[in-house]
Amino acid sequence: MVDMLVRLYALPDGAPLRQRAAEQGVTVRLCRPFDMHAAEEWIARTFSTRWVSEFQVAMAHQPCGCVVATQNRKVVGFACYDATARGFIGPMGVDPGLRQGGVGKALLVTALEQMRAIGYAYAVIGGTGPQDFYARTVGATVIEGSDPGFYTDILPEPS
Repeated sequence: MVDMLVRLYALPDGAPLRQRAAEQGVTVRLCRPFDMHAAEEWIARTFSTRWVSEFQVAMAHQPCGCVVATQNRKVVGFACYDATARGFIGPMGVDPGLRQGGVGKALLVTALEQMRAIGYAYAVIGGTGPQDFYARTVGATVIEGSDPGFYTDILPEPS
């Protein structure tokens, strides 16, 4: 899977995306320290313990490097940055029942806005899955020669 590059100075406005999510009862905001346990449990159950490790690194920053989506006081999505490597965004995930509704777009753009606010001009989306989603949403472009990139010699998940 290739890496993709995002120009943070050319992001779409995140406010309408967050408003669309809010119309579905979803709030997109920075994760807070007292949200960690609920977010960790949800990430492990919905995705993987590997992503929990990256989430923990993102949360160790001050300010934290993670945006969450919540609905009815439950985590339904997240997007981390500066976790796997400085300048990288990810991991990122949305509850399967809320995909295609714009929550992922709101999370992605909000996290990238946070990266821009702390001084980055570009962000790397490492080991991308849905390349058309990233290209369409934030104009991400493939970084040639980036497969496998940073993600080599990955240890197995604990059994």
